Amino acid sequence: MPRILIIEDERQVRDALGQMLTRVGYETDVAADGEEGLRCFLNHPADLVITDILMPGLDGLETIEVLRRDYPGLPIIAISGGGPGEKAKFALEMAQECGAVHILAKPFSRQEIMAVIKEALESTNSV
Repeated sequence: MPRILIIEDERQVRDALGQMLTRVGYETDVAADGEEGLRCFLNHPADLVITDILMPGLDGLETIEVLRRDYPGLPIIAISGGGPGEKAKFALEMAQECGAVHILAKPFSRQEIMAVIKEALESTNSV
C-alpha cells in the first residue's frame, strides 16, 4: 500500500488524517512543519505528500518547492484553512503554482480527501 506523508501544524487535523488513512490501509508518516516533513521524507520516502500551507518555520509553499525540485514526479496535495475568504484562496492558488497537483480548502470531507488521494496516486502510476 502507498505511503503518505502528512505535514500539518494543527495536531488535531494531523492526527485525524493520519488515523483515517491508516484505517483504510495506507502507511502514514506525520510531521508538524516543513522542516520535520522534509527530514521524514528523506528517512522514509513517501508516494504522496499532503501539506498544509500556512505553518510556522518552513511553510507549505517552501516545502512544495523543495519537494518539487528534488522529486519532480512526487504528487503533492496542498490543504489550507488560510483564514477568511481571499487569503485562503490565494494560499491554495500559490500552492498550485508551486507544483501541488491538487488543492483542498479546510474543512474538507473524508470523501473529498480520499477522492483526491486516489486520483493523485492513479495519475502518478499511469505516467
